Amino acid sequence: MISHESITRRTFLAAAAAAPLVPALAKGKNIPVGIEMYSVRDELGKDLLGTTRAIAKMGYKVMEFYSPYFNWTTGQAKQVRALLDEFGARCNSTHNDSRYFTDENLPKAIELNHILGAKYMVMASPGRVTTLDDFKALAGRLTAAHEKLRAAGMAAGYHNHQTEFKPIDGKRPIEVLAANTPKDFMLQLDVGTCVEVGSDPVAWIKANPGRIKCLHCKDWAAGTDKGYRVLFGEGAAPWQKIFQAAESKGGVEYYLIEQEGSRFPSLETAEKCLENWKKMRA
Repeated sequence: MISHESITRRTFLAAAAAAPLVPALAKGKNIPVGIEMYSVRDELGKDLLGTTRAIAKMGYKVMEFYSPYFNWTTGQAKQVRALLDEFGARCNSTHNDSRYFTDENLPKAIELNHILGAKYMVMASPGRVTTLDDFKALAGRLTAAHEKLRAAGMAAGYHNHQTEFKPIDGKRPIEVLAANTPKDFMLQLDVGTCVEVGSDPVAWIKANPGRIKCLHCKDWAAGTDKGYRVLFGEGAAPWQKIFQAAESKGGVEYYLIEQEGSRFPSLETAEKCLENWKKMRA
């Protein structure tokens, strides 16, 4: 349950975020900003290479491809890699269904990730996981896959949604996952879902030094006409504090803009989010 205190805090943050964007955030290190390609899934489904090229031309330096990549041929993966190389961009990680971590599917996933140049295979859809024991078992499966990926020169990771930050029997599942996976296992933080359920992303980053190697920079704002449809920088997330924590404690290697949809078409949304990013980080 979200407390009145959390709602009050969100209201304050949302009001602050409504002010014009100014270069108030710390410049930090030269950490690249990319995009989770789910943000442009409608265009990507119609034209893989054309959409990848359009995103690269905008200036995004990292692209994270999501689960449909698993159905690519090696030839398609090589075409995508060549296009990324042409623009000096990278695919540092992919988003994966839990099925891709099985003994049957992991070899193919590793092959495609190697072609793309990805360092991390991130689980973004764990299937039906409801109890703390379920999450502990999930951590065990992720650890086993992580060991295999480590042998292949890669690492595993986990991407949270709202569920992992909602307490079960007084404990948040994300804490169970963190406690039962290796220290070099990536805890990819989805900021928007963390903020929506009233958790503090800054406290979480500080509690897990060196493990928040990537953040999904998705914003959130209260209101039926807002939610995740606000652009990056227009919502309630305390970005200045998040960036400072990520760069001083979290061990962030790259940031990823993510949009579930907005009032603009997806490619225009991606462009506007990058413009907001540049204003913040100028």
